[in-house]
Amino acid sequence: MSQKPERFLSLDVFRGMTICFMIIVNTPGSGAAPFAPLEHAAWFGFTPTDLVFPSFLFAVGNAMSFTSSKFAQMSTGAVLAKIFKRAFIIFMLGFLMYWFPFFDRIDGQWVFRPFSGTRVMGVLQRIALCYLFASLIVYFVKSKRAVIIISIILLVGYQLLLLAFGDAAAPYGMLTNAGTYFDKFILGDAHLYHGEHVAFDPEGILSTLPAIVNVICGYYAGRFVQEKGKGYEAIAKLFLVGCLFIFLSLCWNLSFPIGKKLWSSPFTLLTVGLDLTIISSLIYIVEVAKWNPANWTSFFTTVGKNPLAIYILSEILIIAFWMIPVGKTSFFDWINTSVYQAILPGALGSLLFAVSYMLLCWVVGKILDSRKIYIRV
Repeated sequence: MSQKPERFLSLDVFRGMTICFMIIVNTPGSGAAPFAPLEHAAWFGFTPTDLVFPSFLFAVGNAMSFTSSKFAQMSTGAVLAKIFKRAFIIFMLGFLMYWFPFFDRIDGQWVFRPFSGTRVMGVLQRIALCYLFASLIVYFVKSKRAVIIISIILLVGYQLLLLAFGDAAAPYGMLTNAGTYFDKFILGDAHLYHGEHVAFDPEGILSTLPAIVNVICGYYAGRFVQEKGKGYEAIAKLFLVGCLFIFLSLCWNLSFPIGKKLWSSPFTLLTVGLDLTIISSLIYIVEVAKWNPANWTSFFTTVGKNPLAIYILSEILIIAFWMIPVGKTSFFDWINTSVYQAILPGALGSLLFAVSYMLLCWVVGKILDSRKIYIRV
């Protein structure tokens, strides 16, 4: 019987920090524009907000590294059934979350929202697909060198696909890249994201290819931490590899610009590099130096124990805030105008609401944790 892998508090803290920051950047208050670092780069470029989703994928890879020992004791059929079942559930949760509340109010009447107007891809859908393919790769491809080659093919191949099938004059443009063409051909305009006021999905099908590498790197980072432990040498290696990835991403940026919405290949390298430096720093702070005044790590692990449930709650609840009427406006706009913007006008008020909302979701996580309720799929 194989020994159960040692849990690392630093990895759990990393996951919790990612969820908390994701809620903050996803739910700014209304009435004023958020601070620039709390918004995604318009197209090319990078902000702290752009690191959140890749870090979520990196954390998914970390979690995979702890389940790999269980897979070794199961038949191939059972492993595949578990992987595909989990990927399907996560994908459908994401799809249904975007379809929610399933009805629209038109001329004072509630009308069922048809499937024809739903967004198919999205955050959880990308997580599901990346988890699916990364799991299959690391399960069937036993050689780490072969996995590295596959990862390189995914990164380089993505750029080559954009150059070969995108608009020759603007292969990396929002509406002229091969990924947008492919999404429109497969899914149609109505099933894409329209947050940019055009049919473009930042979590499209083709741009999922380089995102798979974020999960693969998270998996091997988790494996490395489990195998090498908490020594200074292991921490230094993680940190230096992270710096190397950042350097390579900046070099690649000269020919293939860094951009989250396109999920360019150097964007994957940059975010993996940053995640590696953050993880190595957390391992030193939490595991080695044991710097934990006022038990600050428990704040993040409370959320990290139910990451999927807390994320879905944060998305569903904010929709409910928009739906609850207060006079001629919504509860969301009312509370921001009457409370947060009245207390701190401008971007500070927007940030205060976002932090307050994150803390509300944290309280739910605390209640679940206190009752030992951990929702898994």
